[in-house]
Amino acid sequence: MNDNPLHFLWNHDSFNDAVSFFVCVLLLALYHLWMHYKVRKNPTYTVQAINRIARTAWVETMMASGKPDVISVQTLRNSTMAATFLASTAVLLILGVMTLSGQGDKLGSTWHALNAFGAKDAELFIVKVILLLLDLFTVFFSFTLAVRVYNHVGYLINVPLSLNHKAISSQHVAVHLNRAGKYYSIGMRAFYFIVPLVFWLFGPHFMLLSTVMLIVVLYWIDRAPKVLEQDYR
Repeated sequence: MNDNPLHFLWNHDSFNDAVSFFVCVLLLALYHLWMHYKVRKNPTYTVQAINRIARTAWVETMMASGKPDVISVQTLRNSTMAATFLASTAVLLILGVMTLSGQGDKLGSTWHALNAFGAKDAELFIVKVILLLLDLFTVFFSFTLAVRVYNHVGYLINVPLSLNHKAISSQHVAVHLNRAGKYYSIGMRAFYFIVPLVFWLFGPHFMLLSTVMLIVVLYWIDRAPKVLEQDYR
């Protein structure tokens, strides 16, 4: 019996799992770097980039009225509720995954029924569960940070510009709102990455296939309508 708790990392099947994981991470990283490059060339290439422009314009419009507006409060309330719901969903998933981790030995035969290329060690299964938990905690903290900043913006956006406060200009408030949007976007990305992590439980080849499909779906939902790109040019 091997006393080394990491002995499962050195067999051939575990190597397949490790390579699949790093290839999937690399593919997702390259996809996001490529999208970042495209946005730098064309600020309206992605939906997220257009949303940043729209949020900035919206803040300037709301603050230009010079008086509190229920529209801004209601809009921020909707964003806060959405982020709160997704953070709560992440907590439920965390509890579910923790419950699942205690039943790994009972479900091993079911999980690995189609695992033709990966390792079936209980230790590696725990590593997969831990990575899944880390991803879910990223989801939770991203959405809670979004809620926090949305609440701040709710106060800032109704400060009259006539006060001429240097720290509460429309540009300053737009930066805060876009920061909340960035946290929200990170939370959604982490949610999407749950898909290949879950399929990894069934085998490394499923993880690779699901990652490729995820990138295809991400491109479809990230790409802004081409009519907007034409208007920008």
